[in-house]
Amino acid sequence: QVQLQESGPGLVKPSQTLSLTCAVSGGSITARFYAWSWIRQSPGRGLEWMGVITFDGSTFYSPSFKSRTSISRDTSKNQFSLQLNSVTPEDTAVYYCVRESRDSLYDLWGQGTQVTVSS
Repeated sequence: QVQLQESGPGLVKPSQTLSLTCAVSGGSITARFYAWSWIRQSPGRGLEWMGVITFDGSTFYSPSFKSRTSISRDTSKNQFSLQLNSVTPEDTAVYYCVRESRDSLYDLWGQGTQVTVSS
């Protein structure tokens, strides 16, 4: 049974970098043809897809986040990570790591981690 677990600081100061990691267990992040996304949810904006890293390491980003987002992976640890630069209070949200299936369905979600941007 594949499971995803987010980790990272719950509080980040404005202008700093938000860094989150998603540990995947029960399956490999290199398994063909899955992809691994970061999605966030805030009361004012709803669900926002931020970007994805595919099974072969390719990355794609939402235009809304492309200029300040980076997604990477560590295959030895079977985890992938999100970096969001120059955060503002508007980046306060629950951040989810999500698996996208071969049928382009978001079929597995982490429990989510609350990140608050505040001084």
